[in-house]
Amino acid sequence: MATPNPFARAHYLLAAHNPRQLPADGGYEVAFAGRSNAGKSSALNAICQQNALARVSKTPGRTQQLVFFDLVPPGSPEPGTKFLVDLPGYGYAKVPQELQAHWQAFIQSYFNTRQALKGLVVVMDIRHPLKDYDRQMLGYAVQRELPAHVLLTKADKLSRGAAMNTLQAVRMELSRAFGDTVSVQTYSGESKQGVDEARAVIARWLEL
Repeated sequence: MATPNPFARAHYLLAAHNPRQLPADGGYEVAFAGRSNAGKSSALNAICQQNALARVSKTPGRTQQLVFFDLVPPGSPEPGTKFLVDLPGYGYAKVPQELQAHWQAFIQSYFNTRQALKGLVVVMDIRHPLKDYDRQMLGYAVQRELPAHVLLTKADKLSRGAAMNTLQAVRMELSRAFGDTVSVQTYSGESKQGVDEARAVIARWLEL
């Protein structure tokens, strides 16, 4: 009998625009970050076996808040202890400079102080990996000595050989820049390639 997917229970809890709106700092959280249109929402939806948990938008930078998804069903003895956190898409967001500065300060504060944060997933389009923003987010995690895992999404857009070559190149670059604290895999929300592998990493961090 197949083991139930604990991520399938995920449901929207809240969206925070500033630190005061964050849930109590306890339990376990894994944050998802990625450039606009890298496939972050699709990756979250595939992991949670839900089509519309994270909204997929044609408009870059639509996620403008820290969105918390609770993995513990309402009414359970320990609600609010296991979360997936969708960070704002970055890179192309057409927002005023003042708002960009607010987001940078908010996210930096979140990474520096959030004790519940147990790991970071960085979503990158396999055709355009390791941009400056990707490195910055990985740097936040490494600075906090948090594990990080890279999903090279849209792997179905490349041939198997090309995808493997990119994987190896990114793995070597991550090792040079961050040592052994960042792992990486190929991923496709469309074909479900790598979904089980990603779930296993995140479940381990959340102690599911």
